[in-house]
Amino acid sequence: MNVRDAVEDDGEVLGELADAPAEVMRNVVHDRTVRVAEADADDQSADTESGGDDEEAEIVGFVGFDAMPGTVRVTYLRGTREARERLLEEPVRFARKEDMAVEALVPEDEAETREVVEAAGFQRAGTGPRFEGGRTLEYRLDHSVNANSTRR
Repeated sequence: MNVRDAVEDDGEVLGELADAPAEVMRNVVHDRTVRVAEADADDQSADTESGGDDEEAEIVGFVGFDAMPGTVRVTYLRGTREARERLLEEPVRFARKEDMAVEALVPEDEAETREVVEAAGFQRAGTGPRFEGGRTLEYRLDHSVNANSTRR
């Protein structure tokens, strides 16, 4: 699996993964740090043999996050389970390097995403904001001794 920065041209695929309009996801690419996971070439061999486009790697997931004082907040984590597990490492690594905590907002109805976040060591911290009429759950992973003092 290859992980890279998202670009505006990824908006259509990100929109499909997030069940959101492509234009909204293009804006997210500009407003946040967005990383995408692409399937390895071996995973795409079936597509290539069946006439698929081997010039363009298939995006299998993405993570969107931003940094605020003391905290990195993950607002999007979509894709295959393997992609989400790998992509969650991106904001965690950044937070660890900067001595920050990580918060993840997970839609309440996304059981597999909750499992991925919990398996990465996040603890449930409460209920997050409502998003598109649905509840979200807030998870937190502290890396810093000072993380609790900077919490909003």
